[in-house]
Amino acid sequence: MAVSTPLLDRVNFPQDLRNFSAEQLKALAAELRAETIDVVSTTGGHLGASLGVVELTVALHAVFDTPRDRLVWDVGHQAYPHKILTGRRGRIRTLRQGGGLSGFTRRAESEYDPFGAAHSSTSISASLGMAVARDLKGENDRHVVAVIGDGAMSAGMAYEALNNAGAMRSRLLVILNDNDMSIAPPVGAMSAYLSRLISSRPFLNLRELGARMARAFPRQIERTAKRAETFARNILTGGTLFEELGFYYVGPIDGHNLDHLLPILRNVREAEERGPILLHIVTKKGKGYLPAEASADKYHGVSKFNVVTGEQAKGPPGPPTYTRVFADALIAEAERDPAIVAVTAAMPSGTGLDRFANRFPERCFDVGIAEQHAVTFCAGMATEGMKPFAAIYSTFLQRAYDQVVHDVAIQGLPVRFAIDRAGLVGADGATHAGSFDVCYLGCLPGFTVMAAADEAELVHMVATAAAIDDGPSAIRYPRGEGFGVQLPAQGQVLPIGRGRILREGGKVAILSLGPRLADAMRAAEELSSRGLPATVADARFAKPLDHRLIERLAREHAVLVTIEEAAAGGFGAAVMHHLARRGLLDRGLKIRPMTMPDRFIDHDSPKAQLADAGLTARDIVATVIEALGQDVRPARLRLTSPHDAA
Repeated sequence: MAVSTPLLDRVNFPQDLRNFSAEQLKALAAELRAETIDVVSTTGGHLGASLGVVELTVALHAVFDTPRDRLVWDVGHQAYPHKILTGRRGRIRTLRQGGGLSGFTRRAESEYDPFGAAHSSTSISASLGMAVARDLKGENDRHVVAVIGDGAMSAGMAYEALNNAGAMRSRLLVILNDNDMSIAPPVGAMSAYLSRLISSRPFLNLRELGARMARAFPRQIERTAKRAETFARNILTGGTLFEELGFYYVGPIDGHNLDHLLPILRNVREAEERGPILLHIVTKKGKGYLPAEASADKYHGVSKFNVVTGEQAKGPPGPPTYTRVFADALIAEAERDPAIVAVTAAMPSGTGLDRFANRFPERCFDVGIAEQHAVTFCAGMATEGMKPFAAIYSTFLQRAYDQVVHDVAIQGLPVRFAIDRAGLVGADGATHAGSFDVCYLGCLPGFTVMAAADEAELVHMVATAAAIDDGPSAIRYPRGEGFGVQLPAQGQVLPIGRGRILREGGKVAILSLGPRLADAMRAAEELSSRGLPATVADARFAKPLDHRLIERLAREHAVLVTIEEAAAGGFGAAVMHHLARRGLLDRGLKIRPMTMPDRFIDHDSPKAQLADAGLTARDIVATVIEALGQDVRPARLRLTSPHDAA
């Protein structure tokens, strides 16, 4: 649907809007909101957060001299209006598509993105680093602004940064975008007036004068005066916590009212040498689009949708997602075992634990954006005989690695990690890809690491993890739908460290870990048609390895291909390490490990990402042919059955 945007059409970069009147900026914000809705209706993406910061985005670019002044958005979910105003409107409809704009801020994409994001709670730390660098370089006329949401503010890293910034007293503006915490008192004209007053130069100068006078008195009187000033101001405005951390608190104000935002931002911009300031704004996710306002969770991240009705596009019915299969399998195990509990770090629907919480509300815990705490919290429950499942995306579990090592692995505690989004993830790109978990867990003593080849295997692995009580375990499984295989009525406990052979062949063996097994089977069909019947095995376990299976494949085949949707240094490396120790590489075995390449893979469709990574059936065939020293030709030799090639 085309939208009329006469003012937005005049803005190619932020400097183009800095001569606009306040009324023009309000009209521009309305056009920017309409443009954002129209864009996301065709691309999909993070809609609610972007709509919530439209006025703030306009105000920041109108008041500050970006990109010379640094503007850092936390996470990046809310960055679409920012991208539109910063020279990327012409490409905005390529959002999250192959070769197009990232769904997050990205340094390589624009000078207006001084810091790349996608994981939460990094903005204050990065901005403080920029502010200190500015001070060391003597560039005192530059400003640094961090915008962080209330959800991201729940993470410990944000408070570590606030504490450090308050102690260092570097000039920094942190904007707390509060759209869900309900920590603010009523927001209105009086609150805006008080915020404008206390952020003004006369008030700040008077406060500084009072502080200098107080310092001339004995220390006890100085402390009493400071406390009185802080107490009086906090009665009016709140913000005691931030003041205790060393920030000058301003707010709360209505983040959708430019008559409030613009003068206060100008005031804090001019507050030179005042140390760090926290501006507290209150906004509404999905602001200006009724379906998104009515259902913030549903419209946080959306597929393509009808702007008029708000209805999101749905593909044809398909198999259940791995996330859904995991949740249902865990519920089934929890029905039989009251010791099973589940923990998520602010991703209940993303991990499927919202379904578990509906069935067992007292046994499901959402700890917020706090992966470190989540892991050690699980460890604590495990010491008391509970069976915790920590359902965390692979990319987010990286944030808690120290806790995985020290609080779980070293103590040998039976925490079960359900690692969702393992492997490539499509439109969210490299920042959300689960590339490294096989490496970073496989190297830890005592860990059991499983990878589900399909959704039926996932059901069995949930049952297996529930049964492991002598150490930590992990199940990795991908994003998206399964293959449509029949699900078992009940999960069966798998023999620990044992794989399975699905197809017997001749000179070639393909050993798969995880969902690339389907491509391995397709590759075997192609190889068979070329007169090269292949054995196909599913490792099931990255740790402990099935030594007997691996040694058999090595002894009975001329070529052994391992394949995993994970970074190099994981499963394939462990297989080669074992074969080298056993002396099985000395007999001329040609082993070819297939992993993700040694580079980050940009956002694209899952199919395109797999092709880019070289992990498709076609790539397996090419790898085998190369290992055998044969010419790769597209033409196939069709055989009536695999046995004809023997």
